Amino acid sequence: MPQLDVEGIRRILPHRYPMLLVDRIVELEPDRIVGIKSVTLNEPFFAGHFPDFPVMPGVLIVEAMAQVAGVLVLQSVPDRDKKVVLLAAIDNARFRRPVVPGDQLRIEMKVARRKGAVAKMYGEARVDGVLVAEAEVLCKLTDKDATPTP
Repeated sequence: MPQLDVEGIRRILPHRYPMLLVDRIVELEPDRIVGIKSVTLNEPFFAGHFPDFPVMPGVLIVEAMAQVAGVLVLQSVPDRDKKVVLLAAIDNARFRRPVVPGDQLRIEMKVARRKGAVAKMYGEARVDGVLVAEAEVLCKLTDKDATPTP
């Protein structure tokens, strides 16, 4: 059961603070991965979402899920420094309860289907074993050179 710390994740994903939303990978199989996001009050989004009732935005929970999925897709690509995984679609996203400072998200992503450079994955995010969010994400592996630059 391979594990990755944040430095191992940084060697795979291009994301950096404040957008890197995965702290550890605790399980990694060919079609399944489990990542951890420890949510702290120091997260930059809590300054405005919401100051008197800090709640992790659902869109960032889905982004964390997509990043965990991205580790799974990229970890086996030999020239991954020349590739990027783009989020192509989000389907059936559901948020069951708020995620607040002190929570630890356990994000499990499973490959539902892979075809060429596209992977459809189903994921669940849990806190203390309780389902807090779920979504299907479609990820596309592409060359960094093919992505538009500003």
